Amino acid sequence: MSEALAVVPGKAPSIGTFERYLTLWVLLCIVVGINLGRALPGVFQALGTASVAQINLPVAVLVWLMIIPMLLKIDLAALGQVKEHWRGIAATVGVNWLVKPFSMALLGWLFIDHLFRAWLPAGQIDAYVAGLILLAAAPCTAMVFVWSNLVDGEPHFTLSQVALNDTIMVFAFAPLVALLLGLSSITVPWATLILSVVLYIIVPVIVAQLWRRGLLAKGQAALARSLRALGPLSLSALLLTLVLLFGLQGEQITRQPVVIALLAVPILIQVYFNAGLAYWVNRRLGVAWCVAGPSALIGASNFFELAVATAIALFGFQSGAALATVVGVLVEVPVMLSVVQIVRRSRNWYEAGRDQSLRS
Repeated sequence: MSEALAVVPGKAPSIGTFERYLTLWVLLCIVVGINLGRALPGVFQALGTASVAQINLPVAVLVWLMIIPMLLKIDLAALGQVKEHWRGIAATVGVNWLVKPFSMALLGWLFIDHLFRAWLPAGQIDAYVAGLILLAAAPCTAMVFVWSNLVDGEPHFTLSQVALNDTIMVFAFAPLVALLLGLSSITVPWATLILSVVLYIIVPVIVAQLWRRGLLAKGQAALARSLRALGPLSLSALLLTLVLLFGLQGEQITRQPVVIALLAVPILIQVYFNAGLAYWVNRRLGVAWCVAGPSALIGASNFFELAVATAIALFGFQSGAALATVVGVLVEVPVMLSVVQIVRRSRNWYEAGRDQSLRS
């Protein structure tokens, strides 16, 4: 989508009519998804069971449609320039691994274990907190490309940061979760982790690069035309993903609305806090806006497939931990789209502060 945007230095990128009312389309998709899930439970049950290692295949197809436009912009030969953005990488890694899991543990303790305890099933309190911690301990993989694309993020930085986070996750996820949950050891769903990396990073990057090479053989204009054509398809896939996610969880939403609403509170606070922290740190460090935007979004979003799979492996399918991670799935897209809007609209503020940081 960003290839079709007119980006003027110091100003937020212009957006089309469809993108301008994206909040309205999101709300409509949520309503449509919930009602379709209740009206056609058999259809959504079949779609929900089409999964491998807790990765839903219909959602995976839609994710592909969302991330390919950004991956097409990536010139692998230019990845060496990413070292110029080391401040943005440091800010993102710091928020993802040193702040986010611990801030969620604190928020879970405050809201679930104390403030909301009277309105939640007593036997599930600890499981709810555990699910929230699992959600925050795994940085997002695939959807980061979508959010970065929507804020005209630097694509090479985004790819490098996702690859770095995945590498750290292989070594740090299990001990970090064990520390926060007080467990001597945990069962990491390696099949989910490895398949997600292959399905959401390695294969799409290969496909996009082969496609990019073919388009560039016809000239730069052919690549630009393809990116413009794929923009609406990417956004449509995002909205269809919302319909599918809320359709799959429509019964849960209508059966336990209060529990789901209460679990969503610490998740929402965590997202806005970590996104704001990463954005502010990048601004103080004088990082370019096109890097700070995806940095903030990467710092706030979650790898919900891994979180759901780990919650089921540790606590069971019907556990409060599993429900908490599912709430994270439902909250992820709408709240991250709101962060996208904040990042876009705050560009002038960011650039002014960045210039001041560079002069001082």
